Amino acid sequence: MCFLTIVLQKPKLRVGKTKPKAANFTDTSFKAKCICLHWPVCCAMLIIVLAIVLTQQSLSTAAPSFTSQFSHHLSMLTHKSDTQRRESLAYLTSAVLNTPPGARLSQPVAVILPEVQRLIIDGSNSVRQQLLKLLQSLPPADIAGHADQILLYTRAGMTHLAGDIRLSSLDVLEWLLRVAGDEVVGCAGGWVKTLNCFLGLLSWQTDASGKWSSSKAILGGESKIVVKQMNTFASFLRAGLLALSEETQMSNAISISFPLWHLEQHTLPQRSNAFGYLNIFGAPRDEETEMYQDREDRQRVFHEKAEVAIMARLENAKKGGGELGRAAAQLRKAIVDGMADFQGEEVGNN
Repeated sequence: MCFLTIVLQKPKLRVGKTKPKAANFTDTSFKAKCICLHWPVCCAMLIIVLAIVLTQQSLSTAAPSFTSQFSHHLSMLTHKSDTQRRESLAYLTSAVLNTPPGARLSQPVAVILPEVQRLIIDGSNSVRQQLLKLLQSLPPADIAGHADQILLYTRAGMTHLAGDIRLSSLDVLEWLLRVAGDEVVGCAGGWVKTLNCFLGLLSWQTDASGKWSSSKAILGGESKIVVKQMNTFASFLRAGLLALSEETQMSNAISISFPLWHLEQHTLPQRSNAFGYLNIFGAPRDEETEMYQDREDRQRVFHEKAEVAIMARLENAKKGGGELGRAAAQLRKAIVDGMADFQGEEVGNN
């Protein structure tokens, strides 16, 4: 018994380097094998077997699921290309906005935020702008439990060397104050650390003798950043120092009436991690990393640390006029309104 193998190949049409194959190229070359079962009668008993070898291809007609595409774009946020990161953020934003009200997202906010919050300090301006759009599209009710982690990256961006990153980080902080202001000022380090961060940004620091002063003059190119910092600082102080609105107080008074006294002490807490201030399993905290969930405690700390000095600096800033003067006036008004009932003393006369 003999075996005869014949290999058929496609002839080359030209001499030289062949044209590069396309990415979707499919190899359709084949091999023909002629197997002779008995030599005397080989001409009559030839069996020709043709085998066409194809590369591995997916012939499924089912497209990837929406959840898998969502997860894929989340994983692409670490891509080195700015364009890819921006396009992935745009896809995630569109997916969140197109989710029907009340329906669950493809991935929970607890999975989305850890992947996107690091882009607060991204070097691309377009990526940071698209990130802000994504954050604004997320359900506000799901943000409160993650405010402390977002605040860490936001403070890092506020102290960044690049001016555009500092500006975009302030936009993120303003959004965070709108959707979870109580959590921002009440989380661990949220009040004192952020307060010290603003004082450092504005260069309102103490010298060796304990006196407060500005360590540098405000240049023309920095005035835009300083105005933005003052406006955001005013929003931060309003969230931490101002009392509840009259409508909120009235709604609480309606729900709490005789004979149900102190009903709020027996209802489910509205805050995430309601017992976090006990710090049962955490490391010991100092004054800077403590949680100040009560408005009275925040007023006391602000009064002890910076109130008098800030008010003095704002008086000098108001005299300059322009946008800087208007921002200083808004910041001063936020302090006056927030500290008006502190220990029965009114702060300021204007």
